[in-house]
Amino acid sequence: CSVRSFCFRGGAELLFDGVKKHQVTLPSQPEPWDIRNLLKWIKTNLLKERPELFMQGESVRPGILVLINDADWELMGELDYKLQDQDNVLFISTLHGG
Repeated sequence: CSVRSFCFRGGAELLFDGVKKHQVTLPSQPEPWDIRNLLKWIKTNLLKERPELFMQGESVRPGILVLINDADWELMGELDYKLQDQDNVLFISTLHGG
């Protein structure tokens, strides 16, 4: 198990009871955690309302930027990125109502 930091900004935090930063300990599993499994875990354990605003299928919905240690997740392998100890994952919503 290792402690990870997940942050939600740009309105995404509203889906998580308004909490912007979560320090969590992920359960041990045989394979390293990847973003795909992390998103499933977040949906089950942290997401409080309207999952359709955060997830689409097994990924984040379009309009949610994902940064891993301040780098765009598209450069890191997206869903297949294997989490490392002390990684910081930031989810930023770019979707805003009018």
